[in-house]
Amino acid sequence: MPVELTRLQEQATENLPLEEEWTPELPPTDLIFDDGEPLESNRHRIAMNTLIEALTLAYQGREDYFTGGNMFVYYSVEQVRNRDFKGPDFFVTLNVDGTKQRQGWVVWQEDGRYPDVIVELMSPSTAALDLGKKKLLYEQTFKTGHYFVYDPFVPESLQGWKLGEKFRYEEITPNERGWLWCDSLGLWLGTWSGTILRETATWLRFYDAAGNLVKLSFELAQEERERACRAESNLKLEQERASRAEERAEKLAARLKELGIDPDM
Repeated sequence: MPVELTRLQEQATENLPLEEEWTPELPPTDLIFDDGEPLESNRHRIAMNTLIEALTLAYQGREDYFTGGNMFVYYSVEQVRNRDFKGPDFFVTLNVDGTKQRQGWVVWQEDGRYPDVIVELMSPSTAALDLGKKKLLYEQTFKTGHYFVYDPFVPESLQGWKLGEKFRYEEITPNERGWLWCDSLGLWLGTWSGTILRETATWLRFYDAAGNLVKLSFELAQEERERACRAESNLKLEQERASRAEERAEKLAARLKELGIDPDM
């Protein structure tokens, strides 16, 4: 090869830019977990806490799930940058470490796991979002198995969808009571009318497979007090019966003695 050509090739090689080493973009760490905005109403707050407590009691003894409410769910870098999404009002993720402390649900810190069940507590100002953009997000991005919506001020508003074979939401058909079955949780979602924390309304509640209401702590405590009262009443009744029987026996013995009959013979 001519010397001049070799020299030109060396000069060209020297002028080439060095290939930059590729470094993957790290996930953000400056996450916000509280925007300071309260829920729509006190009834919405009670409804959310009712679902969280009931699910916790229904799964008592289990540590393979996480349930939360009004918590941010982070799923993409773009979403974090735009600050364009708040967390569901209620959600459950199964087959995860339930003992882990969390300020929110950060998908890339959870081995890519998304919530398995989501409930949005609607209001007139959020219904369009809950039934539109959020529903589409939960279906196509989260691929959440079950999605439910309910307005605590509108008893007939309960709706639910299940992710079908083509990864599209299919509406869940209610049973004769209007309840919706959730395969993921093994529980029914239905309505219940009564008073919780001094507010009377028609609440969204969990029922077990047999149709029994999953009781809250205050309801279980009330039942225990009622059982204790019944037991005490039964004990007093038995004591009164025993006392009356003893009185009758004493009167009978006294009468027999008057007649000259020894009752001990």
